[in-house]
Amino acid sequence: MILNQMDSASSSASSTASTSSASSSSALQSAGLSSSANLDENDFLNMLITELQNQDPTDPLQSTDLAAQLAQFSQVSELQTMNTNIQNATSANLVLTQSINNTMAATLIGKEVRVNSSTISYDGSTQPSIGVTLSGNAADVKVQIKDSAGDVVRTIDAGPKLTGDSTITWDGKDDSGNQLQAGNYTFSITATDSAGNSVSTASYALGVVQGVKYSSNGTVLIVNGADIDLSDVQEILGSGN
Repeated sequence: MILNQMDSASSSASSTASTSSASSSSALQSAGLSSSANLDENDFLNMLITELQNQDPTDPLQSTDLAAQLAQFSQVSELQTMNTNIQNATSANLVLTQSINNTMAATLIGKEVRVNSSTISYDGSTQPSIGVTLSGNAADVKVQIKDSAGDVVRTIDAGPKLTGDSTITWDGKDDSGNQLQAGNYTFSITATDSAGNSVSTASYALGVVQGVKYSSNGTVLIVNGADIDLSDVQEILGSGN
C-alpha cells in the first residue's frame, strides 16, 4: 500500500518524471531509497515521510491510515529483529556442532574404525583388509585393485560369500606376484549369484585413526594414511592396538 501511494505522490510532485518503468526507480531514489528489493525499516520510514510530504492538501492522509502504516512499520522492525536473531542462533549452533565434532574426532585417534570408502592404504608390508556388504548370497565375488593412475594391478577371486559383511585380505602383490610399493590404492567389487545374476555390493574399509585434520570444509580423519571425512565413519570398533 505504501509503495503504491509513494509512487503516485512522487509522480505528481515531479512533472518531468518519465512514465516508463524507470519511474519507480526514480521515485525510490527521490525518497532516499536504493533500487534494491531488500528494504529495511529505515527505507520504510523514508517512504512514510515522502508520502506525508507529497500528500494532496485537499485530501490529506487520514489518522487511521497513518496509524495503520505506523503499525506496519513496527511489524517490519520486529520481523527484521526476529530474522537477525534466527541468523545469530543458526551461526551459534553451527559453531557448537563443529566444536563437538572436533572434540569427538580427537578421541578417535588410535581407534579402529569402519569407513565408507573404496580406498585402501598399503604400507608395503601389512596386508590390508577390504570390506564388502552383499545384499544376497554370492557364488562369486571379485575385487579389482587399481593404482593411483587408475590401472588394474590385481584381481582377487574371493569365491562365494554370504549375505552381509565380509572382509577380503590383499597381500599387496600384483597379478604377477610382484610386491607393490606402499601407497594409496582404490578397489571395486563385483558379485554374482549361482544363476549369474548381479548381486549389489557396498564397499568399506577398516583402519586405525592416526590423526585428525581440521579445515574449513570439515573434520578429516587420517586412517591408514588416507584422508577420510568424519561423516564417512560407519562404526567405531575399538582400540587399534
